[in-house]
Amino acid sequence: MDDGSCITVVLGCTDSTLFNYNAAANIDDGSCIYLAIGVTYGGGIFFWLDGNGGGLIAAPYNQSNGTNWGCYGIAIGKAIGTGAQNIINIVNAGCGVGTAADICANYTDGKYSDWFLPSREELRLMFVNLQLQGLGGFANNFYWSSTEDDNFYAWLRSFTNGYEYPINKDSTNSIVRDVRAF
Repeated sequence: MDDGSCITVVLGCTDSTLFNYNAAANIDDGSCIYLAIGVTYGGGIFFWLDGNGGGLIAAPYNQSNGTNWGCYGIAIGKAIGTGAQNIINIVNAGCGVGTAADICANYTDGKYSDWFLPSREELRLMFVNLQLQGLGGFANNFYWSSTEDDNFYAWLRSFTNGYEYPINKDSTNSIVRDVRAF
C-alpha cells in the first residue's frame, strides 16, 4: 500500500527567473541557462530577448570586411523580426554572389545555418546592447542592415557613433555581421 511518501523525480532548471525554467522540475540538474547580454549562446553572442522565450544572437565575428548590399527594388522590412524574411526576399530576387545578403544566407558556424543580415532595428539593438557595452568585437566602421531605403539605397549604421544612413546599394565599404533568432 502506497503511504504517499513516494516522490516523482523531475530533473530540470528550477530557477523561475531563468531562460529555460522547467515548472515541472523538482530537482535542479544544473542545466539552467543564465542569459545576459554578451553571453555566448546558440553559436554567437546573445544581445536581445523578446519576452516570449526567443531572442537574437550576433555572430561572434564579421563575415565580411566590405561588400555591396545586393540588388535594387526589393520590398524589405525594418522592424525586429523582419531580418530573416528580408534575406529570403533578397536572395530569391537573384541579387548575386558575394553580396551582403548572399554572404549571410550561406554562412554557417558548423552547427547553425539560419543566420541572416539584421534588419535596421535589429542592427540598432546590436549597436546599443553590444557595441556600446564594449562587447562583440565590432569594428569602428559601417555595418549593413537588410533594410532598404528605396530602390537604390539601403540602411547602414556606423558602429563608431551610432548614426544610421541610407547609402547606395553598390557601396562596398560596409561590413556584414550575421544574426540568428532562437
